[in-house]
Amino acid sequence: MTPPPQFFILGASGDLTARKLIPALASLARQGREFSVLGLSRSPKTDEIFRAELRARMPDELLDGFDTLAPRIGYQSVDLSEAGQVEALRERAGAGGRLFYLALKPELFGSTVEALCQSGLLCRGVDESHWQRVVVEKPFGHDLASARRLNAELHKFIDEEQLYRIDHYLGKETVQNLLGFRFHNAIFDPLWSRHHVELVQITVAEELGLGGRAGYYDTTGAVRDMLQNHMLQILALIAMEPPATLAAESIRNQKVAVLRGLHLHDVGHNSVRARYTARGDTRGYLEEEGVATDSMTETYVAARAEVATWRWSGVPFLLRHGKRLPRKNTEVRIQFRTAPLQLFNRPEGMSEPDFRAQLEAGNLCQVRPNVLTLTLQPREAIGLSFGVKRPGNVMQMTPAELSFDYRDQFGETTAPAYERLLLDALLGDQTLFLRSDEIDASWRFADELRGGWDAAGAPMHEYAAGSWGPSAADDLFYGCEGGWGV
Repeated sequence: MTPPPQFFILGASGDLTARKLIPALASLARQGREFSVLGLSRSPKTDEIFRAELRARMPDELLDGFDTLAPRIGYQSVDLSEAGQVEALRERAGAGGRLFYLALKPELFGSTVEALCQSGLLCRGVDESHWQRVVVEKPFGHDLASARRLNAELHKFIDEEQLYRIDHYLGKETVQNLLGFRFHNAIFDPLWSRHHVELVQITVAEELGLGGRAGYYDTTGAVRDMLQNHMLQILALIAMEPPATLAAESIRNQKVAVLRGLHLHDVGHNSVRARYTARGDTRGYLEEEGVATDSMTETYVAARAEVATWRWSGVPFLLRHGKRLPRKNTEVRIQFRTAPLQLFNRPEGMSEPDFRAQLEAGNLCQVRPNVLTLTLQPREAIGLSFGVKRPGNVMQMTPAELSFDYRDQFGETTAPAYERLLLDALLGDQTLFLRSDEIDASWRFADELRGGWDAAGAPMHEYAAGSWGPSAADDLFYGCEGGWGV
């Protein structure tokens, strides 16, 4: 009988363990999944104290799952540079599969993996019943060069097939549903191209500011913190070609092809960076504790990019992310082209010939009635807008919408992202984890954007906290394309 796997959490005293990892594992244990957990950190504490700390922070609805898992949760105080402590850790290591979760600073990834390999706890080429895998959190590097160095450092000791780069956005149900929605519903696939799609918007809006992370954020910014990873992964799933199979490599190959084709024309003209300023009781970014007074870190980014593939050539992908916006919202809007001939909604008093002439001259814009909206948070939902005739004796069209909400449909909230991703890591499914060439392609685009700002001396725009960002971002829409959806 194959022994149950063991889940090692390095950096177990950190907030991520209690807030995300253990609740996800408790839920899996409640579902009957068999595994043990060993928390590792330098802080001295007993198994009992560690369990009590975790239980105190457990959501009430997961207490039964935690109590099921608790007898299999242990703790080990360890410094991997100390031979005696490593030997004590080896004695607690199980004989089955091993999953090492590095809840550590990225600069510690390489040395930690090296120490685990030198201790014999982690090595290449083990058989399927004794598999060994490593999960790493973002950020994976801070630019293309550093990401490549980190990859090279890790690949000295483990294979790419053992390395699971986690992006929690990919664990969200609606993100995963992009594949099923696109490739199961035949009515959408013929429309999913430059022939019918006018533009694509991807918005990730955050209501909060730095949340005590000024030290990290002021050296990172909106591009590195959100656009380079979460947003480009969503874009890749929206724009990818149908995979031959649902195997991880088949899906990831198609995502990489999109990211390699992603580019910006004229960075200075087609992108905007900005930071929030004070409004009411909310301090501006430069007044936040821990932010340098001469900081040039952006808290908002908007860009108009294109994907140079057969399917999408010429279609703009508009990306927007910011902190201190009016509300938390993540959504994708697929805006379809207008009908070739506008027959409706002629302004009152205007003759039909004048109406046609004004349209052709670009003085009037046709209504964009067909937009497919995929909302990822705060609620996971899908909506499709279309035009219907308003009652009366005038042919006046008005917008309507078909909508789907996960909670309304299934009567419960979807599983947290970490729960799905940790289960996939335990099962050895890399579909929702990032491959090294995906990391390369994403950083290439982010570096192109940031480097373009520096080369062009791009201005740092400002926007009031609680607003939707600088007005300059509206200029990324050309002609009659419309504007940001929210």
